[in-house]
Amino acid sequence: MSSRHSTSDDLMSRFDRDGYAVLPGVLTPDEVAELRAETLRICRGERGTVEGALPPVAGESAEDTLRGFLCVHYPHKLSALMLDTMRHPAIVGPLTDVIGPDIKSMQSMLFIKSEGKPGQAWHQDEMFIPTRDRSLTAAWLALDDATVDNGCLWVLPGSHRPGVIYPNREHEDARYDCTVESYDFPYGEEDAVPVEIAAGSVLLFNGYLLHKSLPNTGGRGLRRALVNHYMSAASLLPWAPPEPEQPMAQADFRDVVLVAGRDPYGYKGLTDIRTPRVRPDRSGGCDR
Repeated sequence: MSSRHSTSDDLMSRFDRDGYAVLPGVLTPDEVAELRAETLRICRGERGTVEGALPPVAGESAEDTLRGFLCVHYPHKLSALMLDTMRHPAIVGPLTDVIGPDIKSMQSMLFIKSEGKPGQAWHQDEMFIPTRDRSLTAAWLALDDATVDNGCLWVLPGSHRPGVIYPNREHEDARYDCTVESYDFPYGEEDAVPVEIAAGSVLLFNGYLLHKSLPNTGGRGLRRALVNHYMSAASLLPWAPPEPEQPMAQADFRDVVLVAGRDPYGYKGLTDIRTPRVRPDRSGGCDR
């Protein structure tokens, strides 16, 4: 068996068993450095308007500018580099192993978690981004070393396997920015595993996997990450209400980017609905 097939089989085995897999060293240090620089350009408004962002302060240091943000949604709509990273062959290649040959992306999020910034409570991505075939997969790209101290992701291995979307509720836990948390699932905190990864590495995880993050408790410093969501292009995406008189089963969100293979629904064309915006610290964790 070739090393490529062996690596692919190992990835699929781990992903199927645990619901996640780490891809070490996907981007080079130079690629990571350029994404960090691009993050600053976005936060300074140099790549276009970010809804909800405060205007840059003259003479402000780079780190102080970045500390004014927690998350920018849809940076790929502002930045050619962010769009190219969404399509990066070293990320898309492994995705074709776990999703299939035809892949589209519907969302990007640029997280900038400085010291003291909150995390997100337990949740499942597919609770917010529903796919018809359960193919939703996140690619969480570390732009800084992600550690327990600075708020790396925690996962519940295997929690994707039942294929259940667990209930959610409001909460007042100041550690988290999301207004809802998943609960009543058959796993405890003792089952949680922190996923510490080096800058340039990628964490792939299934849309049904329960995961959370805690605040950045480091003295000073940033935990930046670019997170893109992908799914099979062969699946419809009922992410928004259907058109009038259209059955829900036919709803198909078309503000997407094809990153691999072909789009069987390309005849529908594409739309440009979502706009780049910031996520305030306590306003909720996901598009709803």
